[in-house]
Amino acid sequence: MSDTGGRDFSAFQKAFETIASNVERTIQGKGEVIRLTLVTLLAEGHVLLEDVPGVGKTMLAKSLARSLGSTWARIQFTPDLLPSDVTGVSVWDRSTGKFEFKPGAVFANIALADEINRASPKTQSALLECMEERQVTVDATTHLLGQPFMVIATQNPLEHEGTYPLPESQLDRFMMRLSVGYPSRSSELQILETHGGESPLDELQAVTDETEVVALIEAAREVYVAPTLKRYIVDLTEATREHSDIYLGASPRASLYLLRAARALAASRARDYVVPDDIKDLALPVLAHRLVLSPDAQMRGSSIDDVLDGLLGRVPIPEREQA
Repeated sequence: MSDTGGRDFSAFQKAFETIASNVERTIQGKGEVIRLTLVTLLAEGHVLLEDVPGVGKTMLAKSLARSLGSTWARIQFTPDLLPSDVTGVSVWDRSTGKFEFKPGAVFANIALADEINRASPKTQSALLECMEERQVTVDATTHLLGQPFMVIATQNPLEHEGTYPLPESQLDRFMMRLSVGYPSRSSELQILETHGGESPLDELQAVTDETEVVALIEAAREVYVAPTLKRYIVDLTEATREHSDIYLGASPRASLYLLRAARALAASRARDYVVPDDIKDLALPVLAHRLVLSPDAQMRGSSIDDVLDGLLGRVPIPEREQA
């Protein structure tokens, strides 16, 4: 079924669950969001957390960074934020008679872009190069970012005054868009118990390190994807481009991200091969934010999720024995 030599991914699953469970100590009742965020990290992608204030978007980023034992930086996006505040700037050093590069906040393993849509498009675009190429170019000099590296951006979908909507080119660089959502009643009661005094984040300890995370990323790359499943991914993205209700379909980058995410998800499930369910489980978080409904579909009250659900039901799934 695979050409990875039958590698045992049970150790991968154990490490994955250890990290996820540690983050759940501070984010109660949101295991799926936590695991999808972790899948994105191990698939070398970036996450856009879109939800109302106060549901734990920033806490999720902090808890993940603390659990990984990695560096993290918070960038509060505001209208007066400059691109150099994000990427860094060259400063003249009189003692050496040379310009010295002062790294910006993006030089961290986890970069939290808080309220990303409050900054100007010029400042938002400062993230384009580092998200795609994992490097920053300042004054014609390229500076590589470390590993692992992930941007976790947050935005409020309801408050639009004083905001700048993310352009499609920026949205397309996020592997997944996730919604944290309100907690259940029992989870909210647990939040009152654990967060009512000191923050549980203060007691959160690292359960891994950068070296192990990089090893997990490299292991995820080795997960086997059958040719039939690669064709299935392309069939899904092509279907979004041909659907009459969709004005802008999924890009080739979306196909690549769906492939990478499926590998990481399969590894987290202790498999060295991808199955159709891995792809179907990831279709909405990976594809939905890249699609734009046609005006007619918007007038009818259709939603991207409904259209994608319909496509998933229509696009033929490869037989298990073929996959």
